[in-house]
Amino acid sequence: MRNSLTEGSIWKSMLVFAFPVLLSNLLQLFYDAFDAWTVGYFLGDTALAAVASSSSLIFLLVGFCNGLSMGAGVVIARHFGAKNYDAMNKAIHTAVAFGITAGLALTVLGVGFTPTILKWMDTPADVLPQSVQYFRFYFCGAIFVVMYNMCVGILHAVGDSRHPLYFLMFSTFVNVVLDLTFVGVLRLGVGAAAVATTVSQGISAMLCCVHLLRSKDVYRLIPRHIRFDPESLQEIVRVGLPSGVQNSMISVANVFVQSSINSFGSAAMAGCGAHTKLEGFAFLPVVCFSQALSTFVSQNLGAKQYNRIRKGILFGVICGSSMAELYGIIAYFFAPQLISVFNDAPAVLEFGSMHMRTICLFYFLMAFSHCMAAVFRGAGKASVPMYTMLLFWCFVRIAYIRLALPHYPQLTTVSWAYPITWTCSCLVFIVYYFSADWMHSQEIRKTAA
Repeated sequence: MRNSLTEGSIWKSMLVFAFPVLLSNLLQLFYDAFDAWTVGYFLGDTALAAVASSSSLIFLLVGFCNGLSMGAGVVIARHFGAKNYDAMNKAIHTAVAFGITAGLALTVLGVGFTPTILKWMDTPADVLPQSVQYFRFYFCGAIFVVMYNMCVGILHAVGDSRHPLYFLMFSTFVNVVLDLTFVGVLRLGVGAAAVATTVSQGISAMLCCVHLLRSKDVYRLIPRHIRFDPESLQEIVRVGLPSGVQNSMISVANVFVQSSINSFGSAAMAGCGAHTKLEGFAFLPVVCFSQALSTFVSQNLGAKQYNRIRKGILFGVICGSSMAELYGIIAYFFAPQLISVFNDAPAVLEFGSMHMRTICLFYFLMAFSHCMAAVFRGAGKASVPMYTMLLFWCFVRIAYIRLALPHYPQLTTVSWAYPITWTCSCLVFIVYYFSADWMHSQEIRKTAA
């Protein structure tokens, strides 16, 4: 099942691609939110705080591999748009070989270094044992996370966003059943919630792999061809390494932010953790239109459809930013009610609502930055968003908190780190988009060579 984005109506082809991605990410959010709700409802505040601190650490360790999977998707989509199927197949099998290797390495690192990283994050003593238990069980299945994202990247690159949705629907159902059984009925603790997630992610990865193996299309996966092709690996690393470094370094900054939140106690951790789960709904249109834009730009650049690229960028960025901001407005007015879904303790509601209301009206800035980063990544200019986000979302964010928090020791000070750095990155992306010939520079470089 393919959806070429190089022909036909721009808005229709992009929406046909983006809508299943939106539903997939909605299911993924439900997946994560249900974990948090189950733990908070059945096991209490401390257990919720242990799970709530998961996002930064998980993204730190998984983000690098996901960045490389993005790079693989860009390379595959470029060859697909240019109808260079031999190069595309080499890139696909190289990506799978990398996913297997990286997944195994990530499992070892995650299980081995979880206690050390959690201590670096100043995780409170009453939360630490359950956090260690949760993360270690989670990272036992890290290879499933990496392989699922790699396979989804391959399918998205050829315009197939429907099959990942079908697979995720089934694994989400499994996750809900296992969460209710392990945590709600058997009361096995936070580790059981991680086991439920690991099993569900394993099912998703397996279904994606089986689909690629059985496909009759040009992107079929053939086991004996799984190996590292030097030229394909070089292309994937050139595009994906900046994205991987960007994801990891931003995660380091967010780990620092999380450690600052941790210093305000378990109520602040639980409240901000609930907000993080809810913020995922604002991130839904960002993710779906970012992925659509990256694939759209990659395929059309391969087909040399430059005017079509510009029109698609305008449509995708406007849709992603406006939908994120609409959710932000709703979240501002209903913050306490939304936080109470996870925990209705007064202190948790106060911290969570304040944190949400400080940030949510600026979601359009977050969306714009991610969409433009996807555009440049799809054009093979992944170093631009990497340097921009490293500067502002990492170094400036950390510097701001270090300088401001001693003078204004309130959680609001930490919360403002996000809108400030989102604004800075938006300004840089706007200037670069209108001042650089980024769309043709790669073709000019190849011609000169």
